Amino acid sequence: MQDTTILWADDEIDLLKPHVLFLNEKGYKVKTVTNGNDAVEEFKNGYYDLVFLDENMPGLTGLETLAQIKNINGDVPVVLITKSEEEYLMEDAIGSKIDDYLIKPVNPKQVLLTIKKLTENKRLVSEKTTMAYQQDFRSLGMTLNENLSFQEWADVYKKIIYWELSLEGLEDAGMHEILTLQKAEANSQFCKFIEKNYLSWLKRDDKCPTLSPDLFKRKVFPKMDDRGPLFFILIDNLRYDQFRIINSIISEYFRLEDEDTYYSILPTATQYARNAIFSGLMPLEMEKRFPGMWQNDEDEGGKNLFEEQFLADQLKRTLRRDCKFSYHKILNIDEGRALNESVNNLMRNELNVVVYNFVDMLSHARTDMQMIRELASDDAAYRSLTLSWFEHSPLMDLLKFLAQKQIRVVITTDHGTIKVKNPSKIIGDRNTNTNLRYKQGKNLNFIAKDVFHIKNPHDAMLPKLHVSSSFVFAKTDNYFVYPNNYNQFVNFYNETFQHGGISMEEMIIPVATYGPK
Repeated sequence: MQDTTILWADDEIDLLKPHVLFLNEKGYKVKTVTNGNDAVEEFKNGYYDLVFLDENMPGLTGLETLAQIKNINGDVPVVLITKSEEEYLMEDAIGSKIDDYLIKPVNPKQVLLTIKKLTENKRLVSEKTTMAYQQDFRSLGMTLNENLSFQEWADVYKKIIYWELSLEGLEDAGMHEILTLQKAEANSQFCKFIEKNYLSWLKRDDKCPTLSPDLFKRKVFPKMDDRGPLFFILIDNLRYDQFRIINSIISEYFRLEDEDTYYSILPTATQYARNAIFSGLMPLEMEKRFPGMWQNDEDEGGKNLFEEQFLADQLKRTLRRDCKFSYHKILNIDEGRALNESVNNLMRNELNVVVYNFVDMLSHARTDMQMIRELASDDAAYRSLTLSWFEHSPLMDLLKFLAQKQIRVVITTDHGTIKVKNPSKIIGDRNTNTNLRYKQGKNLNFIAKDVFHIKNPHDAMLPKLHVSSSFVFAKTDNYFVYPNNYNQFVNFYNETFQHGGISMEEMIIPVATYGPK
């Protein structure tokens, strides 16, 4: 605050001497001028943190002076002071990118409040946010040691993400480190919770959380009514923190009717979780019902080629009537644009399903391409890259169109992803699958504390490829590495975003319903 310098332009500046003295006593340095031309010259030749401009000055008006000052340096906040409360003047000021305005007569405390808001806002917000998290830190820590329900775990994860996003813009490395450690502790406790409860959830009764196969039955079908088509948009591999940042954009065009979470099944991989969503079945049930469509890890070819057929079967099986629907999978920008051009043809359908694969491709590209790895070097950068894509994507254009047409939309994902940091050695035969976060195979040899081991896949409603096959799921931020190429794997995969295992990021999934404003 001691170094804050203020330029104040007013043709009646002598009348403002008490204000200037008051600010000097508070530690601010105030330079005064009596007209717009002098203000522009002074601004060119000196450095100022803030400018006050009287609107009604001889020569250049306040708004004309503002325009010249913004051309010199648009980052310095400017406050317009006026005697008039005319609406057109306020609109002109806002349109000219004024940062604030005051109505005469102004009092010293009003001026001081404006200065603090514009020059010290970041520091004050930082201090308040840090203090608030410090107070919540202890409460969160105590909560983690309690016997939490699945809903309480979702609430814990949401709170951690809230603090992660709140602290993101603050230059306080200490707070970031404390939150990172607390998030790691939460994930460790969450994995114990999943080990203890996951298999019992597969009864899928009212006491269990909504799982991937229950998503349409609980969150989509009840919203299909005579109010027009419902669009279901699944953005592959979207974490809750990424959802939170794109939600702020979506909410400019829609009213958020309902925000909830559900749990991804294990493995938290597209082949399993997304097929389960569209079929309404667990993988073992899919294998039995669709022997020609279900693809196991050992099978060659695409693993998600029959989602439309799975959905058609689920619609007929659950609704017990004919339902007109569409299914589109968008893999690139041209396909997104083509869908937008033909979207009017979908308005007679009850349900329109769109799968967007961009975020999944981004996570894989970050692993394979050094440039993307540098652009998304951490969670904050990964979120930023996701937001940039979303704002300029055909998906955003589609949502704007649907908002204009007063169409309701459900947005969700199939699983999340976690930045892996701890290699965990595993040994399996040559038929063991390649995913870094889960392994399925015979005679697997692994570090027990690093995994959730399911000896009989049928207990988890998963197909059993061989009599002795089992599944292991990496916990927290572990990833599987074979001993014979340990260093090569670690150098390539360490601190990449992966999915398939157990973590809050991978399993606790956002699902939101938006309606017309």
